[in-house]
Amino acid sequence: MKVIFITASLSIVYIIRFGVPHKDSYNKEDDAFPSQYLIVPALLLGVVINQDHKSLFEIIWAFSIYLEAVAILPQLFMLQKQGGAESLTSHYVMLLGLYRLFYLFNWIYRYATEDNYMQIIVWVSGIVQTALYLDFFYNYISAKREHIDAPIELPA
Repeated sequence: MKVIFITASLSIVYIIRFGVPHKDSYNKEDDAFPSQYLIVPALLLGVVINQDHKSLFEIIWAFSIYLEAVAILPQLFMLQKQGGAESLTSHYVMLLGLYRLFYLFNWIYRYATEDNYMQIIVWVSGIVQTALYLDFFYNYISAKREHIDAPIELPA
């Protein structure tokens, strides 16, 4: 499943950046978030704070968890820079945030029902990721309260 997920994700990125129907819609000026500010700290955290310092697999796993927690920032940055989002884009970002929010509910349920269920790295990263969406959630709900297809506007 992970291979399918990674392949699908890379395919989506390729189609958006280089695909014929979507190539003209890409705006390099708006897509200017310095991703090294996310990748380098996530890598350092993955090396320093993980579940088993001896295992390369655990270091890579921790890195991926930390990076996933902040991976939405370039999208949110671009939406902020553009001043809002079309309806389809806003629905997509909202569903990404809800997906993560439901993960938190899953962890709460597992903590309550399973003995010794403790994944601090995952919990903290999930809370950080969900918190990053809170402002977007508020603006999305405010815009959609009037009409579901209304574009959202983000404060400058």
